[in-house]
Amino acid sequence: MPVKHDLLQDLGLTKEAVSKFRSENPHLNQLFVQYGEKDAEVVEAEANDAIGVPDDVLRTLKEQRLQIKDKIAQILSA
Repeated sequence: MPVKHDLLQDLGLTKEAVSKFRSENPHLNQLFVQYGEKDAEVVEAEANDAIGVPDDVLRTLKEQRLQIKDKIAQILSA
């Protein structure tokens, strides 16, 4: 069953803190937008797995999502 990843929980942040960071850093805001879009793609691919989404496609989507998450974490830790 596909499950959306809770990025805020993964990063140990509150909605308020993320809202503040996003408003102060347009690049970080864009990364959060990209993460949300990529996460939606992963969830959709997982939901459609039964109708033929190849494992390598799903793996690539998950890797791309992780790369975006890593960029967000790197900015927040700086």
